[in-house]
Amino acid sequence: MSDNSTKSNQQLDRKLGPLMLWGLGVGYVISGMYFGWNLGLLEGGTLGMAVATGFIILMYLTFTFCYTEMACAIPKAGGAFDYAHKALGKNWGFFAGMAQNVEFIFAPPAIAFAIGAYVQLLFPSLPILGTAIVFYLIFTALNIYGVQAAATFELLVTVLAVLGLVLFFLATANSFEASNLANNPLPNGWAGAFAAIPFAIWFFLAIEGVANVAEETVNPQKNILIGFGSAILTLVVLCLLTFTFSVGVNGWETVVMDQNTGEPSDSPLPLALMAVVGEHHIIFKVISLIGLSGLIASFHGIILAAGRATFEFGRVGFAPPVFGKVHPKFKTPANALVINTMIGIVALLTGKTGEIITIACFGALSLYIISMVSMIKLRNSFPDMERPFKVPFYPLSPIIALVISSLALISITIYNPLLALIYIGLLLVAYIWFNIMYKPLQDNED
Repeated sequence: MSDNSTKSNQQLDRKLGPLMLWGLGVGYVISGMYFGWNLGLLEGGTLGMAVATGFIILMYLTFTFCYTEMACAIPKAGGAFDYAHKALGKNWGFFAGMAQNVEFIFAPPAIAFAIGAYVQLLFPSLPILGTAIVFYLIFTALNIYGVQAAATFELLVTVLAVLGLVLFFLATANSFEASNLANNPLPNGWAGAFAAIPFAIWFFLAIEGVANVAEETVNPQKNILIGFGSAILTLVVLCLLTFTFSVGVNGWETVVMDQNTGEPSDSPLPLALMAVVGEHHIIFKVISLIGLSGLIASFHGIILAAGRATFEFGRVGFAPPVFGKVHPKFKTPANALVINTMIGIVALLTGKTGEIITIACFGALSLYIISMVSMIKLRNSFPDMERPFKVPFYPLSPIIALVISSLALISITIYNPLLALIYIGLLLVAYIWFNIMYKPLQDNED
């Protein structure tokens, strides 16, 4: 095979503009507004969860704009992997890439299970697991078909999900009482705030996936900044409003415990609406139905980002070369998408959705830590590198993100020691394979 043919087989198409990037950035994350975050209230109460969320918002704001600087300077599909590889060398590049892969591959199974459960509420005869697998296959096929079609669909369902949240805010505004925010604000003491951190992260998990479509972005040096910036600011506003209005209608216990089962619920917005209008009101049914679009947006979007992350890993020889090929017709990372889906379905079959979410958080926090170290190293080692965007308040911005993400990783490890060992085991097994099998691909070395 000629060099030109090989490069063509590893080249992604540039199709995405700033609006598509906004849709992807918000879409990756927006399911976190509709489910999961409320379980942090069980740990921290209103005050503990609010404090955890405040620190996580600060972490994501500083991290996102630092990450944007690197994405504009190094617009490649590997994201954190490419930045760490250039800054810290192949070993730390490997760990950054593996952390990213763990985050992006293990988040979709948890969301798929939630989609299956949600569909079963609407159509009781449909099995949860079977529905989840069908959704996996459908959205993997859409991503293989083309990035523009995938991103257009993502934009549509993201806009619908945002409108659903706006409708929720309007429906609950008249019932909001500030005094409800003060009910039992710290049920487990300040330790509860630390335990709530993973659920605060769920509000924003995977926003960094915008960087993984940099190679498919028109004028990435400009549009990545617009897409990243508008997405994170949109998400911060939605996070604050969702938290405030959900808890403000009747206290935090209302949006945690399912009154029918007595168990913690993954549906905080419907629970809040039930307290306001009842479960038979048309607004309740409409917002509950729209909530499904939020789950689909994040599920589909993270599948898209995961395909690019694992594709880059294979393209530079850090994973089997089969990952690093693009479809000859559609110019998408078809092999990486299919293999990721196979792994995701295996994870889905375990039924351990809570544990899968936590492992994804381990990957995300590891990625954030290595990325911030990479950024500081890049500034010091490559001062003349072209940087179309420079993060404000350097070096304070990366230091803030680094400190908060490190404290969050320590906290999540203390509360989940067994899962921490499983996560470390995954990294070590992959690293051993990497050291045995890795062969540099000269065409892809900088």
